[in-house]
Amino acid sequence: MAIHNELGRLGEQLAKEYLLNKGFTVLAQNYRFEKAELDLICVKNEDIIFVEVKTRSSSYYSSPIDAVHLKKQELLKEAAFHFITENKIELEPRFDIIAIVIQNEVPQIEHLEDAFWG
Repeated sequence: MAIHNELGRLGEQLAKEYLLNKGFTVLAQNYRFEKAELDLICVKNEDIIFVEVKTRSSSYYSSPIDAVHLKKQELLKEAAFHFITENKIELEPRFDIIAIVIQNEVPQIEHLEDAFWG
């Protein structure tokens, strides 16, 4: 497996643990619809939260958050709509981004709530 894939899996695991510790309930992980993948789908309070996780070994060139560009957001929205419809979800949707930078084996986690509109 490529190093970037391993880094991505590690980031998703760290994000999942982070969210569980914050009181989120994880409904699904790596949900795929057409060209999109929702990394984590969670529930907290009255919201269903679709979480995009971006992990990098450095933020030298840009923040991992910058990788969630407009086209990526549109794909995530389509997948979220499909998940909501397929599962008859009646909660308020929200899109979060968790950016993780792991330098010298030390993860720095940034959680951006309501990162973009659905």
